[in-house]
Amino acid sequence: MEQEDIREKILQGYERLAFGSTADAVRLLFVEDISRQALRNMDLFAVAEIRRPKNGGMEIKFFDRIQALQCMEAMGGSDSSAGFYEALQDAALRLKDDAPKEEEAT
Repeated sequence: MEQEDIREKILQGYERLAFGSTADAVRLLFVEDISRQALRNMDLFAVAEIRRPKNGGMEIKFFDRIQALQCMEAMGGSDSSAGFYEALQDAALRLKDDAPKEEEAT
C-alpha cells in the first residue's frame, strides 16, 4: 500500500471518529439481550471501551472527537487551518443542537 493511501485511510478514520454516529452504542445501552449477528451489524467505531461493572449496568467510553480533529489538522487533513476551525465550529453546533432544551421558567 502506498504512503498516500495509508495517509488517506488514517484521515478517513479520524474523520469517522470526529463526525461519526454514536447511535448504535447508545442503543446498546438499552438492549437487554442481543444476538451476535445484531452486534456485528452495529457501528461501534467511535467506542473506545465498554465495561460491565459488578454492580450491573454498562459503561461506554467514546474516543475524543476534539482530539480526532486535532490529529486531522496535525496531518494536514484540511487545506488550511481555516478548515479545521470550520470543522470544529460545525461539531460545536451539532452538540448545541443535540443538547436538551431548558424549559423556560414561568
